[in-house]
Amino acid sequence: MLNLIQAVETAAERHPNRTAIVSGGRRMTYAELMDEVRRLAAGLQDHGIRPGDRVALACPNITAFPVAYLAILTAGAAVVPVSLLLKRNEIAYMLDHAEVVAFLCFEGTEAMPIGAEGRAGLDRVPSCRLFAWITSSGEPRGDGLPVLGELMAERAADTIQRSAEDTAVVVYTSGTTGRPKGAELTHANLLFHVLVIPKTSGWGDDEVLLCVLPLFHVYGQVCQMVAGLGAGATLVLVPRFDAATVLARIAEEGATRFSGVPTMYWALLNHPLPEGSVNPMANLRGANSGGASLPVEILTRFEEKFAVSIQEGYGLSETSPAATTHHHGWPRKPGTVGTPLWGVRVAIMDDAGTLLPSGERGEVVIRGHGVMKGYLKDPEATAEAFRGGWFHSGDIGVIDGDGYLAIVDRKKEMIIRNGMNVYPREIEEVLITHPAVSLVAVVGTPHEEHGQEIKAFVVPRAGAELEPEALIAWAKERMASYKYPRAVELRDALPMTASGKIKKTELTG
Repeated sequence: MLNLIQAVETAAERHPNRTAIVSGGRRMTYAELMDEVRRLAAGLQDHGIRPGDRVALACPNITAFPVAYLAILTAGAAVVPVSLLLKRNEIAYMLDHAEVVAFLCFEGTEAMPIGAEGRAGLDRVPSCRLFAWITSSGEPRGDGLPVLGELMAERAADTIQRSAEDTAVVVYTSGTTGRPKGAELTHANLLFHVLVIPKTSGWGDDEVLLCVLPLFHVYGQVCQMVAGLGAGATLVLVPRFDAATVLARIAEEGATRFSGVPTMYWALLNHPLPEGSVNPMANLRGANSGGASLPVEILTRFEEKFAVSIQEGYGLSETSPAATTHHHGWPRKPGTVGTPLWGVRVAIMDDAGTLLPSGERGEVVIRGHGVMKGYLKDPEATAEAFRGGWFHSGDIGVIDGDGYLAIVDRKKEMIIRNGMNVYPREIEEVLITHPAVSLVAVVGTPHEEHGQEIKAFVVPRAGAELEPEALIAWAKERMASYKYPRAVELRDALPMTASGKIKKTELTG
């Protein structure tokens, strides 16, 4: 019998008076965290939540997220995290597909109307019996619907035991190709990360994690929140990424660990520091990057500016999420995403299902303890993803002779120009070394003669002068004739997902 919450319970038993959560002006100890978790779990049970049920949670990085998340698990149910950027139709689809029986939803703000969208989406979900608001003040909204605090019982619930292969979390994919799919992550999947990530990253017994990655996204949720609380760390929650705020909070709280996606590192790198100021990241023992490939140029410049080493890793929602990383104490290879985590095997496969030797490019396939048990209510998609006994990532990569994996690109983002395979990331790595280029994304556009043409969307560095024609000529000198971009469009910013990835699907024309 197993429940992921047991890892956090153990940390609370060992360190009851240690600060678990810092959010806004509140500091919550592990004892206080578990008290709220157990009382909310009892309240959920009193409202009919039973083992095996699925409960949706839409909440920013505030104390309510870990409390609700852990309470749902304590009650024996599974969590269905909901992105705060979704609209009512998308929310309705997820909740209905997952057959959720309860929805705990943040009230939202004017800039982030998740409350209104979530409430509207709920009206189309007949399985949902309970809706409760998560409010900033904790006070009722006057609409007759309960707030989270009102669900808390006087009694404390005992942890409901589950099996290792029972679903703990259902993470919905982005749905860039068709309807989103719900990846079922088990208690064993997530407990594996609790045990492996601290050791792999070289954590000590007194870590302070700055958590600005959205907790509804699997990266921040598992690699920071779940692993952090399981290790007895202190989590400093920041609801929204802003470079100045993040740097200030790192310095104020003496954060020892930071995790982000490449666009966050780009923003921090380009944020000006007052002349003569103390390095705000002086206490950091290490940083992690994931979610997308980090350009070597940004990694190098970031480490030079802040004197902190970045461990780049790789994974997907379906691998819950980490599959590879640069292990603490092992040699780093910038431009790669490291080697597999303990208990994980990563290989390269061609379209015929043959495993390829080192140095050959092909699809990244994965086996191991972190791989999901399947897609919820979708046996066909599950069978397709696991063909040949491996999980197929949809990413193109290459493994060198030392076992280090480099991600070349997404299989579906590969550009085919005149029959030649062109990998956008390879072009991006070159373009970002131009002294006037700050951020870049390369996509393929339809072309009558060549099939696809190569286009780069570029954010210039502040104060730099950059002409598209000049950048194309510069690139032509440094790349093969079939690779360099034939079109460059300058942008003030690039569209981003909630987790900070560049949304290439919105870059066309």
